[in-house]
Amino acid sequence: MRSALRQNIKQRREHNIVVSENDYARLTGLAESSLDRLPEIAEELLSEMDRAKVTPLSRIPATVIRMGSKVTFRSGDGEVKTVTLVYPGKADIAEGRISILTPVGAALIGLREGQSVAWTSRDGRRLEFEIVSVEAPRDDAN
Repeated sequence: MRSALRQNIKQRREHNIVVSENDYARLTGLAESSLDRLPEIAEELLSEMDRAKVTPLSRIPATVIRMGSKVTFRSGDGEVKTVTLVYPGKADIAEGRISILTPVGAALIGLREGQSVAWTSRDGRRLEFEIVSVEAPRDDAN
């Protein structure tokens, strides 16, 4: 699985990603504290933070996915899904809240509307999706 996650990182390098200073600090800490439990995801998230352009929150466009963003994406087979990107303690797949500490969660952070990304699901399937729309988080989302 580690090589599949590394391939995700390689493919994502095609896109410039942007994260807020607050998301950067919280996500880096979360990834570092998760290295023992979830090494592959934690390493991928740390790699994303290493390459991200860190910007003040006031300069992050509403179309960039950040923690708490509501994201609509279209999969390669045409299925459209809407999810909210959250911290692990608030994750609930039945409610459409996906954790940043999942392959798809780590793949979403910092992307913007119109970008596409390929990733590997936990069961090893290769998936691809396009970001259709991003709704900025409400102030109480984080």
